[in-house]
Amino acid sequence: MKCCKTILFFICLLVTFSSNAQIAADHLTAEMAVNPLAVIQKQPRLSWQLVSKESNVSQTTYQVLVASSEKKLKNNEADLWDSGKVVSDKNLLIPYNGNPLKSETKYFWKVKVWNQDSESSNWSHVSFFRTAAVATDLNPTWIGAITKANSHLPEGRNYHTATFKKEKKEALINASDSLARSSILLRKSFAVSKGIKEAVIYISGLGHYELTINGKKVGTSEFAPLWTDYDKTVNYNTYELKACDLQRGENVIGVLLGNGMYNMVAERYAKFFVSFGPPTLFLKMKVIYKDGSSAIIKSDESWKYSKSPITFNSIFGGEDYNANLEQKGWDSKGFNDAKWKKVVIQEAPKGTLSAQTAPPIMVQKQYGVATVKPIQSNTYVFNMGQNLSGFPTLKVKGKKGQTVRLWVGEGLNDDGTVGQGRSGKPYYFQYTLKGDGVEVWQPKFSYYGYQYIQIENVNYKQVTQANLPTILDLKSNFIYNSAGEAGSFECSNDIFNKAHELINNSIKSNFQSVLTDCPHREKLGWLEEAHLNGPGLLFNYNMQTYFPAIMQNIADAQRENGLIPTIAPEYVVFGGDFTDSPEWGVTGIILPWMYYEQYGDASLLEKYYPVMKKYVDYLTSMSKNHIVSHGLGDWYDYGDHPAGYSKNSPIALSATSHYYYGAHLLAKTAKLLHIEEDIAKYETLADNIKKAFNNKFFNVETKQYGTSSQFSNAVPVFMDIVEPQYKSAVMHNLLEDIKSKGNRLTTGDVGNRYLFQALARNGENEMMYKMNNHYDAPGYGFQIKFGLTTLTEQWDPRKGNSWNHFMMGQIEEWFYQSLAGIVPDDENPGFKHFFIQPEIVGDMTFVKAHYKSVYGEITSEWEKKEGKLFLKIQIPANTTATVKLPVEKSTEITVNSKSLGKLKLDLGYDANQKKSTLELGSGIYTIVCKL
Repeated sequence: MKCCKTILFFICLLVTFSSNAQIAADHLTAEMAVNPLAVIQKQPRLSWQLVSKESNVSQTTYQVLVASSEKKLKNNEADLWDSGKVVSDKNLLIPYNGNPLKSETKYFWKVKVWNQDSESSNWSHVSFFRTAAVATDLNPTWIGAITKANSHLPEGRNYHTATFKKEKKEALINASDSLARSSILLRKSFAVSKGIKEAVIYISGLGHYELTINGKKVGTSEFAPLWTDYDKTVNYNTYELKACDLQRGENVIGVLLGNGMYNMVAERYAKFFVSFGPPTLFLKMKVIYKDGSSAIIKSDESWKYSKSPITFNSIFGGEDYNANLEQKGWDSKGFNDAKWKKVVIQEAPKGTLSAQTAPPIMVQKQYGVATVKPIQSNTYVFNMGQNLSGFPTLKVKGKKGQTVRLWVGEGLNDDGTVGQGRSGKPYYFQYTLKGDGVEVWQPKFSYYGYQYIQIENVNYKQVTQANLPTILDLKSNFIYNSAGEAGSFECSNDIFNKAHELINNSIKSNFQSVLTDCPHREKLGWLEEAHLNGPGLLFNYNMQTYFPAIMQNIADAQRENGLIPTIAPEYVVFGGDFTDSPEWGVTGIILPWMYYEQYGDASLLEKYYPVMKKYVDYLTSMSKNHIVSHGLGDWYDYGDHPAGYSKNSPIALSATSHYYYGAHLLAKTAKLLHIEEDIAKYETLADNIKKAFNNKFFNVETKQYGTSSQFSNAVPVFMDIVEPQYKSAVMHNLLEDIKSKGNRLTTGDVGNRYLFQALARNGENEMMYKMNNHYDAPGYGFQIKFGLTTLTEQWDPRKGNSWNHFMMGQIEEWFYQSLAGIVPDDENPGFKHFFIQPEIVGDMTFVKAHYKSVYGEITSEWEKKEGKLFLKIQIPANTTATVKLPVEKSTEITVNSKSLGKLKLDLGYDANQKKSTLELGSGIYTIVCKL
């Protein structure tokens, strides 16, 4: 499929350029998404990329047409908006400026551009966007099997297992009506008597749902909708149906509901017990006929329900399915639902119903059995070859009523059985056979982090005991967010290549509705990972529509006093430092800035400025003489001590540095947004915090901060807190400490990024190389040698709990920005201008990196051979780059086999970095120079 898309793309380009046009507009997006179905903005922002075979190409003019139908647009009839020829080099985030748009409506658009020589492109392909339904249009009615009042489910957010007594748990299970914990089937039959122009469905099934029309699943998502704080925001999904999905006569909508995070059940393993209510459904289907008339089918008292074959489902505990309870054809026409019960109208969730604009979760990869080992008679342990987040697909044959229980885990006990001690137990999937030939099943509403599957009392492949079911095949489904990959990295160093793979498998495993800490034990959105790993996330994945969802969760979680808790959504209140730690809360300030720098989009800064300001004010209220002293500090810092709270460095140093960083970025935001009354106020606050920090933690005689730890010295260097006259001395002390530890780090979850970047940004990339190019702990090499396929919670996997954490994956920033040298320009956000400045370190001989920026693909590939550096780069159209080469100005340099003189290129020199510089426009270049 991917190959077909690539071929189609090049065919389109050939057609485009065959008309002698030297430039084309491609990759059209509305609000950063391709053909979005739920644009919530009244003036959506339109973007496109420029494509050209030529070099030094830029846009000087554009024209946008927007129409109410594709037919009108093809005839250049822009009945909504014709921008006219606009003299501008902007091709990103152009606000729609036409006639007012209606909700629940599809619009079509295209664009033409002119290059620097006033040559025009052809019109682009036609793109579209659909405006979201507003709350008044939806007028939701929520339905299900039981009301919240009758369900006796636990309320509040303090049912944390650490303090939850056994008798209280059992009382809750007994008090809760089974309907409140069950998965249910809902159906609605309706008739179609005319030809259909379009049909659109708006649906929110909580916790999660699967939607079918006439027995066929709608969409490809899993675990929809994405998790939110249901007291604040409730996501709904939008689907367009094809004309063939509906037929003349009877049609049936079918919905399968599961619990998800909305309704946490107390059986088996659970991190906490919190319920927003029993499973519930809202649905609206709008059908527009060819004759212009329309019909609405929505959730109401006319629907019916029945218990589903899923007899147990829990995000934390697993899922059971009894195939004998299946009702064949339940979601198709002609089914007799006389025994089904009428639904009840339920209490609506408290949260605002909002269109989900972030990408859905999908099954992205599937793995077969790598190895299988019988550990005792008719008991097998299957190694699926990859630790991941997901669920299995079971293919089995046996007798009616036989059961297959699948225990899953990421590691094995000493006796070879699957272990769940570190990841939350008991957790399993269970299937009860109907005895009808070959049966295939996979769970719907639960996933776990695992690599191994243990199945007892079964045959495998061949029948050895006739009274046992036979496993015919087993697959492992890797689920993660469908945002898509933006970058790739490869180099000559095997440790770095495998570290990149480990980290990204862990990111994907935790790239779910939220960025989870682990895919099994907690599944919670611990916020520090988002900003400490932010650059790596942004280089590897398309986060344009995902980061806004994180920010909305943060805004929903923020308390009245301004506190941003450590997790969002805050499903459970941990209390103390595990609720309030500045290194976690400051994500609400740092993330919008990272988004702006990477994509050139200030919308998160604009929308969430009040959240940012409120949090800085909260930290001010918690400070004493500008020092903040609470929190977790450099969590999981490395040493002989048990992992947890910061041990190597003062917690107050960590908290205050992040207080400063938040105030500094807030002042910077006020300046960018021209909020005059806040600029001086927060610039002054940041200066006062900096002075207090240096007075409190800096020893002028030793030129050390805090406890002289790596974290203590790296943070003020990275955040530019250290006074300029002392910076070189602090860096010297930082390097000496690393050397004294055998070129090993002592930082933790929080400090790793600051240590890595303090070195990388201050000319110490050789130390970064030494510190990470080994097979000992602490380091990525030890985990590779250990045989893992994902990054773990601790550097030594034997000491930690989770084997699938990405919190220590901060080296990705170094891979892309230092080794490959793809560096954004603070003055030109979004890579309008950027730097290519690769670092040639250690014995490395090559690096290859690619990044799909919002302007187009950026490439940086270098190879060192025969005493020369060969650098191949790609600069997207309508952008420029400064190339920094690690050679003196007198060095002979060629570009595309020509001398700089022939190309009329001036060679500059950066004295601070001791690098020669070239200014280049768009194009593909091969640069060769002697080292």
